[in-house]
Amino acid sequence: MALKLSTFIVCLATLTACVSFEPRQRVPTLSLSPNNVMLADNNGAAQTPGVSFGLTGGINESDSLTNISVLPGIRVRAVAPGGAAERAGIRAGDVILSIDGADSNHPDVLDALALQTSEARQFAFEVRRNTTVFMASVGVTPVIAQQAAPIELYRADPVLLRAGFSTELLQDSDGKRVSGARVVRRFDDSPLMEAGIRVDDIILTLDDTRIESAQGLVDSLTQQYAPGESVTLGVSRNNAVQYQRVDLWHPGRKLSQLSLWPLFNYQSTLSPDQTRFSLGDLILFSVFSYQRTGAEREISILGLFRTASDYGELIED
Repeated sequence: MALKLSTFIVCLATLTACVSFEPRQRVPTLSLSPNNVMLADNNGAAQTPGVSFGLTGGINESDSLTNISVLPGIRVRAVAPGGAAERAGIRAGDVILSIDGADSNHPDVLDALALQTSEARQFAFEVRRNTTVFMASVGVTPVIAQQAAPIELYRADPVLLRAGFSTELLQDSDGKRVSGARVVRRFDDSPLMEAGIRVDDIILTLDDTRIESAQGLVDSLTQQYAPGESVTLGVSRNNAVQYQRVDLWHPGRKLSQLSLWPLFNYQSTLSPDQTRFSLGDLILFSVFSYQRTGAEREISILGLFRTASDYGELIED
């Protein structure tokens, strides 16, 4: 009996266990805006081209997968329905060799012409379709250059509070002017919903730190807090201030590794999107193993029998 017990203890000691977790989804990285944002140029008009050719151009790369090279001309990637290019008979896949007799080898040529042309006129496009070269007359008219300037709606925190805010100025009970962040919009899964904070409520403080602007609130949350942490918000509603505890959004967690070597081993990662499972690790091979990478799956038994499915294939047309 003592021998069996000691043998069991020795076998148990040889087992290596491991359990670990990782976020269920990756937390996105947020690029912060400055407090003052210029959405249009100085005269209040958004930048627009003088004319529109009605096509999208790209570098003219060869069609062969075995011999990739850049060829002369601009490859037409897409043609706008009813646009100038479509009216001239140009299709997606055509190659623009020259414009008004000048060689065109880069898409920037089209952008420059669009910006520099301010009146209606005709352009002569030398176009190659397969092995046929023809001349197309592309007539363009000016695009309305002056348009309404973009209007800022709110500053968004799409990660931790999942809401939109605008800067609000108001007066406290002493008549002093204070600023805060008015809740303009709550996105799906916003922690503000569970905390009972509504649209039009004004956030005045974040953990006893005064909020100077909507962007200031977004900056403080992004730079000082992590998903899943709790914060206390000072909220003004109907001129009454109350303090609400809010649990910031958390991506959740999932099992990333569970192993009891040599009995079994399970691993799962988000980047790359991969899952591995093996049963009976005999060092050189496993009794059973399963591996998934994206849509590709592979199953192996004793290292002798193997099956795979959904493997990607590169095919040259």
